Amino acid sequence: MAQPSLASGNFLLPNYTFFVEVIVFLVIMFVLGRFVVPKLQGTLTSRNELVRKQVEDTEKARTFLADAQKAYQDALTGARTEAAEIRERARAEAQRTIDDLHANAQSESARILARGEAQLATQRTEILRELRSEIGTLAVELSEKIVGHDLGGRADVTATVDNFLAGLAADDHARSEATS
Repeated sequence: MAQPSLASGNFLLPNYTFFVEVIVFLVIMFVLGRFVVPKLQGTLTSRNELVRKQVEDTEKARTFLADAQKAYQDALTGARTEAAEIRERARAEAQRTIDDLHANAQSESARILARGEAQLATQRTEILRELRSEIGTLAVELSEKIVGHDLGGRADVTATVDNFLAGLAADDHARSEATS
């Protein structure tokens, strides 16, 4: 039996397998460094870029949301202010309408009262004229019946009745001024 050599039994001494393993290791490292690592770095770079873009988009969205909320609050405040102005204008317009209607009603009432007073004055004058003729005639007839004969001409009787009625009218006029 042959004795193994000293070098083959010692694992600390390199042999050819060690050199082959080192060369294979270096080839693997070269292949990994040349082909695999750049692809992994590209993927990692694109993912980092995607994450960075998402963070930017999130910040933009946050800014946009804050701007939108501010615009919403401004619009809401403006709408409330405008609604208050519209309410005030409507109240003012309603008050003007009420005042106009009140003024129209007062003027219409005054016109109706004036027309009524004019009609009353006309009717009073007409009634007085009718009463004069009737009272005069009745007074003359009654006087003739009491006395028993004709009292004279129509002109004298009419003048007497007119004087009597003028006195009554003056008394009536004085009473109406005293009550006014």
